[in-house]
Formats: sequence, C-alpha cells, structure tokens
Amino acid sequence: MQNHVKLNIPNLISLSRLLSVPLAVWLIINDGLLICFWVLIYAGVSDAVDGFIAKRYDLRSKLGGYLDPIADKALLISVFISLGYSGYLYSWLILIVVFRDILILLGALIYHLMYQDLVIEPLVISKINTTVQFILLAVIIGFNGFNLEESFFIDVLIYITAFTTLSSGAAYVYTWGGKAARKELGE
Repeated sequence: MQNHVKLNIPNLISLSRLLSVPLAVWLIINDGLLICFWVLIYAGVSDAVDGFIAKRYDLRSKLGGYLDPIADKALLISVFISLGYSGYLYSWLILIVVFRDILILLGALIYHLMYQDLVIEPLVISKINTTVQFILLAVIIGFNGFNLEESFFIDVLIYITAFTTLSSGAAYVYTWGGKAARKELGE
C-alpha cells in the first residue's frame, strides 16, 4: 500500500513566512532595509493568500490554525524588537507591543490550565491592531530603505499603533476575564 501525503499549500506559505523571520531580523540589524521592506511585503501578501487559499479550497488544518498566527506574531515581534535595537522605533512602543502579546499568551495558558477548553477567536480590534502594526513596520522600513525623509505620518501611525495595541490587550483581558468569572460562578 502506498502512503500519500496531502500537500497543504497554505501551511507551506505560513511556514515560509515563519522562516523569513531570521532574514528580516538580520536585514534590519545589518541595514538592509530596502530588501527587508520587500520581505515584509511578501509576508503581508502571503498572509492574505494563505488565508484565501485555505478558505476557498477548504484546506484549513489544525496545524495551519497554529502556524499562521505564530508566523505573524514571530515576524511582528521580531521586527519590532529589531527596529528598536537599531534605533528606528521608540522603546515604549516596543514594550507595549511585547507586553500585550505576553499578557495574551499567559492569559490563554492560565485559562487553558484552569478550564481545559481554550478556543481563541481573534477579536476584530486584534485584527485591526495586527494590520496597523504591520503597516507601521512597513512604512518605517520603507521610508528608511528608500531613503525618504521622515514624515509626520510615521508619528501618527506610532500613536495609532499604541492605541490599537492597548485597546486590543484590554479587550482580551475583558473578554477572557469575563469568561473565567462566569465559569467560576458556574454559569
């Protein structure tokens, strides 16, 4: 009997995005921002493409359910930290972004350990936040990679990113804290 392995294109695309993380970090640290800009554009387009293919051709998988958000988070967090390390971003913004993700991760872990039924559906504000974060990173890397003059637009994006990041973190705490409270009350 022949063993067949079903090729899952969306998962391969997500994996390629995950594998682009060390390249993006290396490019930022070594001042290869123009190439890094195109790596980020690839990441953004590939995120949309893998989701479309998975839904359109019913290729959603459990692995993809983990791989896609891990690839997104790994790329975003790594690029935020690398841009901060290289002096392109404020440390306070990096702290907010990283703290939010750690808060969500720890909250999910605690909820799972306590109730054994964790199913995380991304909130709308979280999707908006991810998009805003990605746009901010692409703009900062693009402006610097193409040697464009810094713009007021970047400052506006920084504050919008801070607002959506804080709002998203608060929304997760409120949503999951409420679920935990209802479970404790036996509802």
